[in-house]
Amino acid sequence: PEATTQDELMAVVRRLNEDPAVDGILCQLPLPRGLDSAQVIREIRPDKDVDGFHPINVGKLHLKEDGFVPCTPLGCMELLHRMGVNPSGKRAVVLGRSNLVGAPVARLLLNENATVTICHSKTENLPQVCAEADILIAAVGRAKMVTAEYVKEGAAVIDVGINRNEQGKLVGDVDFASVEPKAGFITPVPKGVGPMTITMLLKNTLKAYRQHEGE
Repeated sequence: PEATTQDELMAVVRRLNEDPAVDGILCQLPLPRGLDSAQVIREIRPDKDVDGFHPINVGKLHLKEDGFVPCTPLGCMELLHRMGVNPSGKRAVVLGRSNLVGAPVARLLLNENATVTICHSKTENLPQVCAEADILIAAVGRAKMVTAEYVKEGAAVIDVGINRNEQGKLVGDVDFASVEPKAGFITPVPKGVGPMTITMLLKNTLKAYRQHEGE
């Protein structure tokens, strides 16, 4: 509820941390105004942090150690693997640099030996940079921003964007109609990355449960 105080929320997290029946905890974002989400995420036990946002899990990702990886980036990688796209040696462009998607998915690609470029609002010649990518991941939050000129022939395109157009319809960051004929693979919005995010959350939760079984 919007009337929840920071102390009340932190108390809930501490109780769940100590509850042996709870294997995974996530903080549904964004929180109501006045609540500090970073403080809440830091309070979650790293071994119950199934969203992969705790600084310890972020550090483990960058050190290539076993931890929990954010669900949307993990889902993007699973989609690439299921499409038969091996990132090793490929040029990958990530459009967006958020801590929730852009930065971690770039690290995952780098960990699989892709050559990674992260683009953002200050990137010059953005369409040309994106058009060099064998793998293009759009996570910028601008409806249909990525048109055919951004896409290399045969590229794998993952659309993480969730936007509403003027008619209230859910659309991605990629202009699907113009890009689909050019792409080798492309994910739709909706029913693309979204369901994979939920699936990876369940995968992380099962992993947490198995780690706790021996305790």
